[in-house]
Amino acid sequence: MDVLAYLDPGSGSMILQILAGGVAAVAVTARLYWNRILKFLRIRKDDEVVEPKQQGQTDSA
Repeated sequence: MDVLAYLDPGSGSMILQILAGGVAAVAVTARLYWNRILKFLRIRKDDEVVEPKQQGQTDSA
């Protein structure tokens, strides 16, 4: 059985871009839902809340 298949450089580049975009989308989604993921895996308890910085404080650096 002879298989005649050819992927030109443009097709290979498009496949790599699709894969890179998928990895980036998963990373952004995981970052947005990181606290929910930790709570779901029971790594962080519900009562552990990270307190935001108080308004009016500035870092003097």
